[in-house]
Amino acid sequence: MSEQLNRFMDEQLPLLHTHFTELFKGKSYPEVLNEAMSYSVHAGGKRIRPLLVLAVLKDLQSTSQDAVQVAGAIELIHTYSLIHDDLPCMDDDDFRRGNPTNHVVFGEATAVLAADALQTLAFEELASLQHTDPTTILAILRAVSTASGAAGMVGGQILDMQGEGKQLTLTELEEIHVHKTGALLACCVESGALLANVSESVMQSLRIFSSNIGLAFQIKDDILDVTASTEQLGKTANKDTASAKSTYPALLGLEGAQAKLENHHKLALDALEEIGLGSSLLSQIADYIINRNA
Repeated sequence: MSEQLNRFMDEQLPLLHTHFTELFKGKSYPEVLNEAMSYSVHAGGKRIRPLLVLAVLKDLQSTSQDAVQVAGAIELIHTYSLIHDDLPCMDDDDFRRGNPTNHVVFGEATAVLAADALQTLAFEELASLQHTDPTTILAILRAVSTASGAAGMVGGQILDMQGEGKQLTLTELEEIHVHKTGALLACCVESGALLANVSESVMQSLRIFSSNIGLAFQIKDDILDVTASTEQLGKTANKDTASAKSTYPALLGLEGAQAKLENHHKLALDALEEIGLGSSLLSQIADYIINRNA
């Protein structure tokens, strides 16, 4: 990881941590629900999604007093999706980020409700922005809704479940991951760009960047599933193989998957070069995504 990205994370991650701590403090929620919501939000993780929102603004030399709130709201969406993803009716995982999953600690019913509450809290947060004009708030709400709903992440999860035990084509596999993983990652970049009020041409380049980095993220996840240990991943390794899921290494082999990963990385960086962001935080996050070991 570059020194610049390290500094950026050292600056921004404490702000996100404080934001999440304040978010659950003094709430009138039922106690166990508050505990379950807070448990998964504070479980750690790489925080790639909120960092992408904040990095866009930094790279574009723009500021927004609502940036951390927007970034945090998208992380709430991501966290709710992980709680659901880990349930016995879906991926049935007992560990996430090195800790017992939400349903293991609080029971399935509470885990479902905690995830539901995190989702609605995210939209409450976005609808409560104090320093952003209403047109931009509406655009961000629309982007997050589309990326996280049936046309995005939720739709991708359904396709993923339907694909278990089947030999998918590369096109079918990419359709799953463009929706399940890529849509919300792309939405982070778009939300930051909306806060920065970028031109349509800059937005288009950022969309190309984010769509490629979204696929790269998933390809790397698939590679790590077969090359990393459970301890490294913080969740069960070789889960995709055990579930008979089609993955990039399964379809292309490890070498082919690595080549595809590098191609999407290059396309992402090329899109940043187009708008003068070749040596940016976004490019360094892209490097981090493809070089990470967990």
